[in-house]
Amino acid sequence: MGKNALVSFKGSRQIDTEITLTGSKSECNRALIISALSKGLVKVDNMSNAADTVTLHHILNHISSNDPHQQVVDVGPAGTAMRFLTAYLSALPGDFLLTGTERMKQRPIGILAEALKTLGAELSYAEAEGFPPLLIKGPLHQKTTDVHIKGDVSSQYISALLMIAATLNQGLTLHITDELTSVPYVKMTLDMLLEAGIEHTWTGNSIAIKAQNFKPATLVVEPDWSAASYWYSIAALAEVANISLPYLKEKSLQGDSRIREIMIPFGVRTSQTPNGIALKTGTSTTIDEVLNLKDCPDLAQTIIVCAAAKGLNLSFTGLETLKIKETDRVKALQNELAKIGVTLTEQNLVYTLNCDDLCFPEKVSFRTYEDHRMAMAFAPLSLFIKEIEMEDYQVVDKSYPDYWKDLEKAGFEIREI
Repeated sequence: MGKNALVSFKGSRQIDTEITLTGSKSECNRALIISALSKGLVKVDNMSNAADTVTLHHILNHISSNDPHQQVVDVGPAGTAMRFLTAYLSALPGDFLLTGTERMKQRPIGILAEALKTLGAELSYAEAEGFPPLLIKGPLHQKTTDVHIKGDVSSQYISALLMIAATLNQGLTLHITDELTSVPYVKMTLDMLLEAGIEHTWTGNSIAIKAQNFKPATLVVEPDWSAASYWYSIAALAEVANISLPYLKEKSLQGDSRIREIMIPFGVRTSQTPNGIALKTGTSTTIDEVLNLKDCPDLAQTIIVCAAAKGLNLSFTGLETLKIKETDRVKALQNELAKIGVTLTEQNLVYTLNCDDLCFPEKVSFRTYEDHRMAMAFAPLSLFIKEIEMEDYQVVDKSYPDYWKDLEKAGFEIREI
């Protein structure tokens, strides 16, 4: 358990600031795997300083395919790294034990592992069936080009397979069963592969990539739209806000750029500037429809907490994958929202906020559940709550290490206790 911090807002009623965000963790992790698969032909620019990315970069730099002994590869709490390395190490010569934290050992990997075994990977579970740690002996000896995989659990399984596809002797055709969740993340993977010279065809529910060589390229990582979402929340909750976010693109590979549209009825307007975007508070409008977050699940906590703080009894769908993230995010939200009198209930996969008893105590202590997004989603509530005690506040290092420093620029006060 890390240290706690007291979070409070000491700034003016008008938040006027410029925040330069770290590179996208999602883009950077894909870029690092693509660079490693290309054996250095593909370079990565504007690296993210997120802890998960730093971990993956370190692992890729230190893996040796010539080591005759079993190598232990420990991803810690980095879920994306676990999934991407499961496929990457299967395609690499060597004998590996791929492991992580105790929570990582509770996060399922079986769908991806079984797909790799179908391809010909020599892979087994070191402890519980279907979960890390994994014993991997590579390279896989390909037995088939066609693999069927469920699309409604995690798009990272699909991205992991797509990234190694071109290095397989016979290429790969993925047949996606069930509805594909987080479609933008699969498109991101394919677009980045295309930048690196790897072509694909996507017909119906099948994605095919032939065996082919990478070409020299530089993948420039855009700032992180997931990190930007917390500034949208602050803009929505502040009396007046004018927040500049340099280098974010109007047309982004990142699915979380959808936050621009989602937050319009919350009263946040986005304008393109010569060097990025600017957020300004505007007029809120009524939201009648159920918000479907299936394609952008990493935004869910931010949007739900923001809606609760504004007293909006909204309904959401597409939250199923939240239960297998760093924590069970649905349960965590229910627990912490109760502290401000808000309930989040589920019926037939529709999750509904009830804010009728919304209240802001003088002081609240929020748990983070070893989940970076819990800390960052709840911190903006200090605009209404005099003092928030945030448990294990440094958990934000996983994706946005400068979060607390950036909040201080906007008038928040962070005191470690």
